[in-house]
This record gives sequence, C-alpha cells and structure tokens, in this order.
Amino acid sequence: MNQTEIGAFIAKCRKDKKLTQAQLAERLNITDRAVSKWETGKSMPDSSIMLELCEILGITVNELLSGEEIEMECFEKKADENLIVLKRKDENNMAVNVILSILFSVTCFVGIMVCLICNLAISGRFSWSLIPVSSIVFAWVISIPSIILGKRGINVSFLSFSVFLIPYLYLLSSLINVKEVFSIGVGIAVASIMFLWIIAAVFYRVGKTRKCIAFGIVFLLAIPFLFILNVILSKQIAEPVFDVWDMLSVLSLLVLAFSSFLLDYAKKKNLIK
Repeated sequence: MNQTEIGAFIAKCRKDKKLTQAQLAERLNITDRAVSKWETGKSMPDSSIMLELCEILGITVNELLSGEEIEMECFEKKADENLIVLKRKDENNMAVNVILSILFSVTCFVGIMVCLICNLAISGRFSWSLIPVSSIVFAWVISIPSIILGKRGINVSFLSFSVFLIPYLYLLSSLINVKEVFSIGVGIAVASIMFLWIIAAVFYRVGKTRKCIAFGIVFLLAIPFLFILNVILSKQIAEPVFDVWDMLSVLSLLVLAFSSFLLDYAKKKNLIK
C-alpha cells in the first residue's frame, strides 16, 4: 500500500468528478488541507470517512487502498492484500501506543515511589507526599486512554477529566486541609468543564471545515465565561465582578474573534477566485 500512489489516485478521481479540494473537503466535513495531505502522500484518509470518500469519488475502498482501478478478476486478490496491510498497520500502531503507555506508567510509578520514599525517610510517615502522588495518579487516569488509543482515546480522556476533576479537588483540599480549595475550585471546575465541552462541540460541528470560524465563536463565548468566573470568585473571595483587567480581556477577545472571522472571509474569498 503506497501512500503516494493512493494520493495521486485520489487526485485523479477528484478531478474526474470535477471537484476542487475545497469542495471535496466540504462534502466530507473536513479541511482542504487534509485533502491536500492525502493527495501529496503525506497522510491517509481516516477509516471513518473512507466509505463516504469512495462513494463521492465513485470507487471502491479496495481501489482506494490499491491506488488504482481494479479489474474484477484481480479484485479478491487485491482485497486480501489490502486487508493484510491495514491489519499490520493497526497492529504496529497499537504496539507503539502500548510501549508508550508502559513507559508513561513506569515514569509515573517511579515519581510516586520517589515522593513516598523521600517523605518517609524525612518525616517518618506519609504527609506531603500524598499531594504529588494524588496529582500524578490524576494525570495518569486522564492521559492513559489517549496514549493507548490515540485519537480514539481523546474523548475518553476528556470524559475522565470531567468526571474526576471535582473528586480530585476534594481530595486535594482534604490533604492540604484548606477547605477553600474545594469550595472555590468546584464552582470554577464546573464552569470550566462546561466551557470545554462547548468548545469541543463547536470544533466538532464547525471546526472540521472552517477552523477560523470555530476559533471566532470560541473567543466570543469566552466573554460570558469570563463573567461567570468573576461572579463565582466575587461570591467566594469578595473580588469585584468587573475591573479594568477584565475590560482589557474582553476587548482582546473581541479583537481575536473579529480577526478570526476576517481571516475566514479572506480564505473563502481566495477559494472562490
């Protein structure tokens, strides 16, 4: 399976269908840069969109992976070859991910043991070491799915972060015996998690084809999020809801949003030309 040949075949089929890279990308709900990378042999189409891509180009998945049109008498042979190559590629990727996850886990374990041994040697009991240990465990829990599963594990990591952040804050608050860490942190954590899920939804719906628009929307949404954080903090530590630094932050976010929308307009105009 030659990526360069597959890329050239995708480009040929796209041109035969009288489609530009931007038009093909729009129909697949991805960026035109991704299509460009396929056609130059720098990357392969994701398996999740292969069927849709083949349907648009009027070819079979077997032909796509072979990088050429296939005669019926050679179809089964090519199909078997392509399946074997894909299986080996998936196995190699999984093997690399497993090795990385083991190295990451060993590093975390060594860090935990160093903290516990040093604490025990100095104090004769476990005290301050429980703080870095709990932080390392928290980092391991939210990171390991992405390391093992790659892109497919990002959602799992994100979900783990959302689920375990508040319990982690409660544990941290108990360990350092400062109730404010939890009482203040939980409100900020809930608002932040909700904002992060909104960002993820925006990029899922819009960011695949128009990243600049997605960034612009996020910058605008950050303004009410800033006010929500200020309200939470004002109730907990008597901070003003709005000050000069907040005003500068809002102006900066508006400038960034306007710039993102302007950049998207410029890109779209160039594509039309």
